[in-house]
Amino acid sequence: MTPLFSTAYFPPVAYMAELAKHSSVTIEIKETFPKQTYRNRMEIMTANGKRTLTVPVTRNNHSRTEEVRIDYRERWNITHLRTIEAAYSASPFFQYYKDELEAILTRHYDNIVELNTTTLKWLLKRLKITTTVTQTTDYLPQSDIPFDFRNAFSPKSPLPDSLFKSYYQVFSDRQPFIPNLSTLDLLMNLGPEARDYLITLSL
Repeated sequence: MTPLFSTAYFPPVAYMAELAKHSSVTIEIKETFPKQTYRNRMEIMTANGKRTLTVPVTRNNHSRTEEVRIDYRERWNITHLRTIEAAYSASPFFQYYKDELEAILTRHYDNIVELNTTTLKWLLKRLKITTTVTQTTDYLPQSDIPFDFRNAFSPKSPLPDSLFKSYYQVFSDRQPFIPNLSTLDLLMNLGPEARDYLITLSL
């Protein structure tokens, strides 16, 4: 069976580094949707340090991930877009990706899986990662899966900073290096070299 990953919103560096090691992976969409995970949030670097951007969703205690809808009562997507621009407009590669990011974030998505599928496909394309991605058709208990990464990457259980090589980040002149942010941070600062960073990272 292929390695199993959670869905994620512009997933963190560690997630993408692990995914890039495999020729194919499967994204879990049949699980009961858990709170406070990268499934509907990402972390970026700003002038004031790390900032979490969360996609508001509507769910109940038994909603499966594929059933979780995005809440558009607030213009969260415009807030995210403006925050990303404020954070990375001075980065070396922001101008290369600005229009594509705007197209992604101004499009309407019915559910979190649709949004995350779009962000992951875009990252794979820009990073030239050829991993084939499919989605689950049934829920599998953890004991049935040899490579289960569904809960390996969590903002509540951060990986040790020492696992990550530092790279130039915007605001490096006033903020210490912050590892394992959204892969957007890596792409904005390293551009085409972001792929090399990911595939040489030993986690």
